[in-house]
Amino acid sequence: MYYYSLQPPYFLLLVGFLTALTSGFALSGTLKVIVQKWPSERSENSKPRSSWKQLFVPFLGITGGICLFLSSGLEIFGFPSFLALGVGLPISLLTCLLVWIQLGSMLAFAERQGMQSLDLDSLS
Repeated sequence: MYYYSLQPPYFLLLVGFLTALTSGFALSGTLKVIVQKWPSERSENSKPRSSWKQLFVPFLGITGGICLFLSSGLEIFGFPSFLALGVGLPISLLTCLLVWIQLGSMLAFAERQGMQSLDLDSLS
């Protein structure tokens, strides 16, 4: 016997996608502002870690949107609601945790070495 949802969560799929998309634009804008402020912060010797608080809220929005999008997509393809959430939540949280760690290490590297150190086109 197959499980078919009477009303697939297409609306939740769209909401999750739009949440992740708009939070991604917010994260991009916040990153640009933070990187533009680096030269003035170096001269003042202030603590640059306060920028992580500004990045956390948009990144949390991306994480929630991806979780909603993935869980809704699995439910549309026939997974029961509890199983779709049970698969979508760990996958999205683990992926977003790994991306957060990578983002932190890349920002720390770029802050120490400069943005030119990230230019991979000049290596060839």
